[in-house]
Amino acid sequence: MNDVGREPPAGHILLRHREIPEIDNLEVYRQNGGFEALRKAVTLMGPDEVTEEVKTSGLRGRGGAGFPTGLKWTFIDYDRYPHYVVANADESEPGTYKDREIMEGNPFQFLEGVAICAYAIRAETAYIYLRGEFWQIAESLDRQIEALERSGFLGDNLFGTDYSLRISTHLGAGAYICGEETALLESMEGKLGQPRLRPPFPPSFGLYGKPTVVNNVETLTNVPMIIKHGGDWYRNIGTEKSTGPKIFSLSGNVERPGNYELPLGTTFRELIYEHGGGIPNGRLIKAIMAAGASSSLIVANDEALDTKMDYESVPNVGAQLGSASVIVIDDTVSIPWLINKTIHFFKHESCGKCTPCREGNYWMVHLTERIAQGQASMNDVELLYDVASQIKGKCLCALGEFSIEAVLSGIERFRTDFEQVVAD
Repeated sequence: MNDVGREPPAGHILLRHREIPEIDNLEVYRQNGGFEALRKAVTLMGPDEVTEEVKTSGLRGRGGAGFPTGLKWTFIDYDRYPHYVVANADESEPGTYKDREIMEGNPFQFLEGVAICAYAIRAETAYIYLRGEFWQIAESLDRQIEALERSGFLGDNLFGTDYSLRISTHLGAGAYICGEETALLESMEGKLGQPRLRPPFPPSFGLYGKPTVVNNVETLTNVPMIIKHGGDWYRNIGTEKSTGPKIFSLSGNVERPGNYELPLGTTFRELIYEHGGGIPNGRLIKAIMAAGASSSLIVANDEALDTKMDYESVPNVGAQLGSASVIVIDDTVSIPWLINKTIHFFKHESCGKCTPCREGNYWMVHLTERIAQGQASMNDVELLYDVASQIKGKCLCALGEFSIEAVLSGIERFRTDFEQVVAD
């Protein structure tokens, strides 16, 4: 098996609406193979066979963690029922806008993926948790779910079997923290959207204390194609350990920002210069954030640009792939200004449950404000680094960890930018 460079099948696998007009219409979706995978799963495969096919595919979670999807499904507790599936559509990461395009353009493939996941873990109830600002998408999904119920693709005794399934949407209130799966579950239960202590993890103690699988929208949208064509087919896309296509949300100082569906293992250089059209006005690229505001700052040298965008390679340049929301930073951008913007976001979105995150982000805002405005000394820069370092590894969830990524990497890798703005 080759490591990378394998060509994807003709056309898109996830963003199929770009080639098939009106695929958000149920009849059009069915004319193009829609719900063949669900029918195959429910009538010809057992739940465990579905899970094994997803494990064979090598599909990894597309929400940021990159955890093997099929393996996650095997963790479900079969001694306790009912089981639930929750689709995480709380897309709130700055620079990430892939899930929205899927739900608006190719919603039935996503819903089919939710249904197959539910069948695989023996759940008869599934929910789609959407960020509060996605109320129009929620209304559209509600209409599409009703159409599926009328057509017999949801409801009781699917395809003449004894399997039944209901899907409902649930709107949050616009809190970034609810993208964290346990905070999401707390929010769904009507509580404050704050992370839970773990263990126990959702597959054993999730929604209403019952076994629950939480998967990202993009992750679930891959599932129908895996079941339809097989896990081995899927493995022919991407790299050996990072299989399949990935939607890269490209933004920042780039000519053609947008979502690009490409095989995992595509290089930063290809994404930014071939697909994104390069840097406006011929400017030099300075840094890359590979995972939105949650990312470390990558020094955009030749080594970084030629790095494969997959879960194994990006750590070699000091970052994580995350949700693959690639923000391009050119040489006009001041790094102290940039980290001040990211810290304002994380301070605002911190739920306040953890003292290091709550207080650390408060003080980092004050420090980055002074530094960015040229009212600080290098002692303040060192203090900022010290505060960020003390947050590391001391929080209930990843938000605190995310908040310091740009700070620590910015000071370590772009020290000259700080020296240029501090007072003598």
